[in-house]
Amino acid sequence: MAVAAQKMTDLVAVWEVALSDGVHKIEFEHGTTSGKRVVYVDGKEEIRKEWMFKLVGKETFTVGASKTRATINIDAVSGFAYEYTLEINGKSLKKYMENRSKTTNTWVLSLGGTDYRVVLEKDTMDVWCNGKKMETAGEFVEDGTETHFSVGDHSCYIKAVSSGKRKEGIIHTLIVDDREIPEAVE
Repeated sequence: MAVAAQKMTDLVAVWEVALSDGVHKIEFEHGTTSGKRVVYVDGKEEIRKEWMFKLVGKETFTVGASKTRATINIDAVSGFAYEYTLEINGKSLKKYMENRSKTTNTWVLSLGGTDYRVVLEKDTMDVWCNGKKMETAGEFVEDGTETHFSVGDHSCYIKAVSSGKRKEGIIHTLIVDDREIPEAVE
């Protein structure tokens, strides 16, 4: 077990990033004496650099099925203290997540003992479930549209209805087996 303890001694930052294909964990090791930089995405090593002469700088890599661009910025704060910030698609993580909440809807549900995370990308109307882009069929209905797909042997659809208010825009509702699923907050 000494190896595991040794491996994580330089761990300086951990972030959780919610993307359409799931929530990804990004871990960053920074050896300020050795100049080592290691980036892990979901436990898998993405970048490893040993003996970096410069202790500040940035590391860029991709995350998730859609290969979303991520950058870790390493800045000296004072003396031997460093600050680590994560950017997703060129935005701070906070800004990225705020923007994402406007462009996607997420639902988390349990069906037959299995947990599912369903994400709607509003701009493309793509539907993701547990990391996979779903086959969907769109249909116009009296008061809006329905995007149909299935999860296991469950029939699902996302209903899009105008709120009638310009500020609110369109309201999206997930219906599974004729049951409305409340939206999750990530």
